[in-house]
Amino acid sequence: MASFLKSIAGTGATVLAASAGLAAFTAWNRKRSEQLVPPDGRFADVKGARLHYLAIGEGAPIVLIHGLGGQLRNFTYALSELLLPHHRLILVDRPGSGYSTYRGEGKCGLAVQAAMIVELMDQLGLDRPLVVGHSLGGAIALAMALDHHDKVGGLALLAPLTQPIEAIPQVFKALDLRSPIARTVLAWTLAAPAGRLGADAANAQVFGPEPFPADFETRGGAALTLRPEAFVAACRDVEAARGEMAGIAARYGELSIPVGIMFASGDLLLDPTVHGQTTVAAIKGAELKMIDGGHMFPLMQPQVTADWIMERANT
Repeated sequence: MASFLKSIAGTGATVLAASAGLAAFTAWNRKRSEQLVPPDGRFADVKGARLHYLAIGEGAPIVLIHGLGGQLRNFTYALSELLLPHHRLILVDRPGSGYSTYRGEGKCGLAVQAAMIVELMDQLGLDRPLVVGHSLGGAIALAMALDHHDKVGGLALLAPLTQPIEAIPQVFKALDLRSPIARTVLAWTLAAPAGRLGADAANAQVFGPEPFPADFETRGGAALTLRPEAFVAACRDVEAARGEMAGIAARYGELSIPVGIMFASGDLLLDPTVHGQTTVAAIKGAELKMIDGGHMFPLMQPQVTADWIMERANT
C-alpha cells in the first residue's frame, strides 16, 4: 500500500510539474506575442467592454469587423491601404480578440458584441456607415443591422458565417468546449504549444487553396491568437455562434438595407452555397459575388476585395 501511495504521489507531482512548465511557456508566449504585435490604435469604453480600434482616413465611413480568432491587422495586412484614399476606416478588435476586452463573467454573444460596436460607432459620430464583416465578423455585422437597423447603412460581407453551424470546421474543433474550466485549463497549458506546433497546418486550412503568407504572424496579427485570453474568447465565440445563428438567420426577411456577399469558390471553412446563395435568397435585393480563391481572400486578393467594397459603398 505504501508503495502504491508513493507511486500515486509521484505521478501527481509529475503532472503538476508538467502543468507548471506549460503555464510558464504560455506566459512567455503571451509576452512574446504582445511584443510582436503591439496595439495599433486607441481604446474606447463601451457598456461591458473596452474596445481597441483604429480610426484612419477621411470620407464616407466603413467599419470593418474581423472573424474568429482574428484581429484588426487582418485588414491592415493589405486591404485598408487600398480603401484609405477614399474612406474613413474604423477597424475594430472584437471583444476578447486582439486588445479588446470585456468586463464581467457573463456571455459575450454575437448580439452583445454587435451592440458594443454600435456604441463605439455612436461615440465616433458615424452616420449609418457601411459595415464590412469577414467570416464570424459577418454574423456580427448581420446582428448589428437586425438589432440596430437605423445605425447601419449597408453590409458588405466577406466569406461570412450566415447560417446555423452544423459542423465545426476541423481547424476549430479544439475551440468547441462548453466548460469554462476546461477552456481555462487548456488555455494555460496545451493551447499555446499545440497552436505553435500546428500553425502551418492550421493556416493551410484557413487560407487554402491559396498559400498562406509567411508574415501572417506579425503583419496579420496572428501571434495574438495564441494568448490564453484569445483562446477562451474564441471558445465563447464558437458557443455563441452555435446558439445564436438560427435566430439571426430566421430574421433576414427584416433587412431592408443594401446587402452584398462575396465568397471564394474554394473556401475550405464555409460553404458558399449555404452561407452565400441561401442567405442572398432570403434577403430582398441582396447580391452575391463569387471569385476564385479561399477563405482569406481579403488578405490574398486585396485589390479585388477593395474594388468590390467600394462598389458596395456606392450602392
